[in-house]
Amino acid sequence: MERVGLLAGIGFLPVECAKAARAQGNEVYIVSLLPETEECLKEYATDYQEISVFKVGKILKYLKKNKITQVTMIGKVTKELLYAHKAMPDLKTMQILMSLKDRKDDTVMEALVAAVESTGAKVVDQTALIRPLMPAAGVLTKRKPTEDEKKDMEFGFRMAKEIGRMDVGQTVVVKGLAVMALEAIEGTDACIRRGGQLARGGAVVAKVAKPQQDKRFDVPAVGLTTLRTMVEVGAKALVIEAGETLLVEQDKVLKLADENDITIVAM
Repeated sequence: MERVGLLAGIGFLPVECAKAARAQGNEVYIVSLLPETEECLKEYATDYQEISVFKVGKILKYLKKNKITQVTMIGKVTKELLYAHKAMPDLKTMQILMSLKDRKDDTVMEALVAAVESTGAKVVDQTALIRPLMPAAGVLTKRKPTEDEKKDMEFGFRMAKEIGRMDVGQTVVVKGLAVMALEAIEGTDACIRRGGQLARGGAVVAKVAKPQQDKRFDVPAVGLTTLRTMVEVGAKALVIEAGETLLVEQDKVLKLADENDITIVAM
């Protein structure tokens, strides 16, 4: 039995991870990093604490005090929080931020991994406990893509790989072989909303892993919020990377897609 630490952001992925960890007989020590984390996380916790993502020093003390052996960092914590000035970082957080060569996603996360592992815990692959959530290649919905949608999916997939290679983002919105929006600091949903509005219906969303993806953090994921945003702007197709993108609450996502004539393909 392991003492598993779960640093939880927003969304249902941390719940899936905590549930799987408990099912394997592990003790699960959950740190909720933001007020918006799922309330039901507490059901799977051996111990549950709310500690702001800006209080890294306090998080490290918690992990050390509870002799955590492995840590999973999972759930949405958008980088725009760094610029929102909604919380005062503690000294350790300031030291980490001041030491960064830049503030690209991987740079920030690698520094956080190093800080966590300084406690003696090992930061593990985000997907180790939830690999069944990564679909194999194929059409996942009832509706198959049209020929034009297939072309946009292939185009969007390539574009998303390129911005991933540059560590800018993982999501691209396209229509008619033209890029409507690229994801940056604003996150997936804001990117879909902006690109979908520009496309004025019929947009195709692509979300993929970075070519250099570190599976300890920032593994691409889509879920109900993604689909609801697509419905909101009239987007009609979603392509994800087979075996590399997490599809959260799959049954609910596919049901919502089918109800709104959206096609989803794992490529």
